[in-house]
Amino acid sequence: MIKDIINTLKKRNQTITFAESCTGGRVASAFTAISGASAVFNGSVVTYSNNIKSNWIGVKEETLIKYGAVSLECVSEMLDGVIKFANANGAIAISGIAGPDGGTEDKPVGTVYIGIKYLNKTIVNRYYFNGNREEVQKEATKRAIELFFKNL
Repeated sequence: MIKDIINTLKKRNQTITFAESCTGGRVASAFTAISGASAVFNGSVVTYSNNIKSNWIGVKEETLIKYGAVSLECVSEMLDGVIKFANANGAIAISGIAGPDGGTEDKPVGTVYIGIKYLNKTIVNRYYFNGNREEVQKEATKRAIELFFKNL
């Protein structure tokens, strides 16, 4: 799938970027493992803290206070901010609770918001992934790539 994304973006002379929180750069790592990624991928950000989400890619502090970092609203702003930051045509943004700590009744461990933005289309979905920290991160990475691929 990644190879197909790269080839399609390359043919269209377009680029992609990522804003990752709970996946810690796994999406970027998956892309850079593929030869030819540099034609469409200039860089991305790991915005693990709220401060970095706000200062680097413009997530509003009000959004973080009202909805939290693990929210549709935050991931939507991450998408907008990272596209502007990287001057890209498309983006993937991820924020979630990989565990084993940090979950709440409303947002249990395994809650992950994944968003994609490509041209004028934005999709943000809420997921619940089972498993340990690494399994949640791997599944979130896989789903993010699938979501972008399906909407390319």
